[in-house]
Amino acid sequence: MCHALLSNPNFFLLLLRIDEELAEQTRVAGCSCGGALHRANYPRKPRGCLDEVRESFSSRLSFCCARCRRRTTSSSVRFLGRRVYVAMAMVLVSARHAGPTPARGRLVAWLVVPARTLGRWCAWWRDRFPRTRFWHGVRGRFMPAVEEACLPLSALERFGEASAQASDRMRGFLNFLSPLSVGPIGLREGG
Repeated sequence: MCHALLSNPNFFLLLLRIDEELAEQTRVAGCSCGGALHRANYPRKPRGCLDEVRESFSSRLSFCCARCRRRTTSSSVRFLGRRVYVAMAMVLVSARHAGPTPARGRLVAWLVVPARTLGRWCAWWRDRFPRTRFWHGVRGRFMPAVEEACLPLSALERFGEASAQASDRMRGFLNFLSPLSVGPIGLREGG
């Protein structure tokens, strides 16, 4: 089951390596003004990750231009915008949104997700995500169409073959969502 990934430190470290690769691609591309980008990570206080990897997740990989001083933040598979919970936790808890179940209750209790936060996440997937420019640009890639009322589970299930490992599905889905972690189509904390 996918929620077992939340107790797998190796999967968290894999996500960190993916973020480091995305950050390196951003650094190499440079600033739009032509200036070089220098590391300027900023602190995070992540929730929903193991204590043993918390330090590795305690900063968001980001850069500052040597010339114009503009901040450039790379895409991330670890974080969705400014949310304090790691992306994987948000996806897994929200994927169980079809009413309270014992498994969802245990997952929410283990992650200490307040009911209001869970409600915001489910509302975001149900109401706001389907209206984003990002989703409008990519939803046509899914055939047959993803059932929007069952997001994110209905999209997560499309990543990998039916026999795919949970880690492969989650990694693919988080990669898919990574454009939402930066820029004007990003997420707001309260949303």
